[in-house]
Amino acid sequence: MPTYEFRCKACGSTFDVKRPMSESSAPAPCPHGHDDTVKLLSMVGVSGLAGNAQPAGGGGCCGGGCCG
Repeated sequence: MPTYEFRCKACGSTFDVKRPMSESSAPAPCPHGHDDTVKLLSMVGVSGLAGNAQPAGGGGCCGGGCCG
């Protein structure tokens, strides 16, 4: 089951909620009792290259060294 991270606008605390993907957009009350929360963008599971990292070998024309 996915874990979603939320931040409370009232007290600033961040907290995680495990719930099905079908409920990902549902509101989540703060553990301190506040209802004004926002879901944060989680970087877990997001693929891609960070900063100036280059792919390691392979990749055809994109870094494999096989072109010219």
